[in-house]
Amino acid sequence: MRKLILASAGLILTPFTSHAQDTTTPLLPPPPQIVVTGHGEVKVSPDRATIQIAVQTRAATASEAAAQNATKQQAVLAALRSLGLSNDQLSTINYQVYPEQRYEQGKDPVITGYNVTNTVVADIRRLDQVGKVIDAALSHGANLISSLQFYSSNTDAARRTAIANAIAAARADAEAAARAAGGTLGGLLEINVMAFSPPVPMMARETAFTGNAQTPINPGDETVSINVLTRWRFQGGR
Repeated sequence: MRKLILASAGLILTPFTSHAQDTTTPLLPPPPQIVVTGHGEVKVSPDRATIQIAVQTRAATASEAAAQNATKQQAVLAALRSLGLSNDQLSTINYQVYPEQRYEQGKDPVITGYNVTNTVVADIRRLDQVGKVIDAALSHGANLISSLQFYSSNTDAARRTAIANAIAAARADAEAAARAAGGTLGGLLEINVMAFSPPVPMMARETAFTGNAQTPINPGDETVSINVLTRWRFQGGR
């Protein structure tokens, strides 16, 4: 929302007094001002990705399900390391063991087996590896890709460009407001960068294994957004 603030210019006159020692300076109103907001956006291309890769196993006992899970997850991690991913790019973020139960009316629940889920996150630093990582994980025992996010590793330059765009937009609106009020735009009095919205990672969920063909990946662009509040001096007017 944009708003125009015009403060009337005038003098506050104090009555004459014969007391020479009373030299109080009269207070003047603030100069007329125009206050507007500006919005700036810049598109950025992601260069990184994170993938949550899970191995889910089921067996009659918790220990058996855990053993099967460990074997498969080790094979998955070995496959990812063979693609060049280092240990600092692979980390466990979740491990769950829970019983599966059968319910019948009027009877106590019966445990029918145990489910174990081990989830690791892979930090991909080359986007051309994303499809390869997914395919390698699924072909070596992973059976759930719970999250795929693309992001930009450096948005500083884009953020500064968005700030410049936001200020330029604010100036254009302030000039239009000044002309409409019969005056001109004076100097800039204040800039407040109110909000920075980093690009929201693009996400894909529940990716399924599709065979031998490499999984196609197209991350698309992201948007860096900035809002600013500016205050300008208003000159002239009718």
